[in-house]
Amino acid sequence: MSVEQLISPTVPILNPSDTGSKVLELMEECKVSALPVVAEDHYQGLIQENEVMDWDDPDTELGTKDFSHFKPAVINIAHPYDALRIVNQMDLSVLPVVDSEQKYLGSVTKDTLLKYITETSGLEAIGGIVVLEIAPHNYSLYQIARICENEDVTIISSQMHATPDGMMEVTLKTNRTSLDAIVSSFERHNYTVKAVYGDQKNQEDVMDKYNLLMNYLNM
Repeated sequence: MSVEQLISPTVPILNPSDTGSKVLELMEECKVSALPVVAEDHYQGLIQENEVMDWDDPDTELGTKDFSHFKPAVINIAHPYDALRIVNQMDLSVLPVVDSEQKYLGSVTKDTLLKYITETSGLEAIGGIVVLEIAPHNYSLYQIARICENEDVTIISSQMHATPDGMMEVTLKTNRTSLDAIVSSFERHNYTVKAVYGDQKNQEDVMDKYNLLMNYLNM
C-alpha cells in the first residue's frame, strides 16, 4: 500500500489569500494544528497553529508571509511507514502528500497513520508478546522464527530497536497467550528473555466462568 491511499478527505487546503483568522478557525474545526497552503495545485508550505497565533494582526493574509521555509511532505508512492516517521520526527498532526513535481494530492493525518499501523501490524490480534535482548552480531530472524515454529507459535509481527547499551531489543507479537513453552525454548537456545506479556490463561478462565454464569442467569 502507498501513502496516497490513506489521504484524508477531511483536511482542507489554504489559499495565499486566506487570513490568519480563517486558518485558526479551520484548524479548530478539523482538530489539527497545521494545514497546507496550496496555489495552483502546487504545495507551497505548511502553516502551523503556533506560528499564526504569534501574528500581530490575525486578519493578515497568508500571501504576505513567508511560509515556504517549512515544507514537510511525503511522496505519493512512499510507504505509510515513511509518512509516520516524518510525522513522528516533526511532531505533525497533518502531512501533505505530493507527486514528483510537488503537485499537491492531499494530506494524511497522524490519527489515520496510527490506525493503519494498528490494523496492519497485528496489534489488535489476540496473542502474547515476548521481548528478547540480543547482541547485534547474534541476531537472526530465521533462527527466532524456527524456534517459534518448533513450538507451534506464529509470529504475527516483529519490531526491533537498539538500546543505549548497544544491544538489540526484539519484540515479538505471537498468536499464543500462553507463552511458557516458547520462553523456555528461547532460554534453552541461550536467548535473554527481557519481558513477557500476555499469559492470559487465568483471565480467560475467569471470563469463561463469568460467561457461563451469565448464560445460566439469563435462562
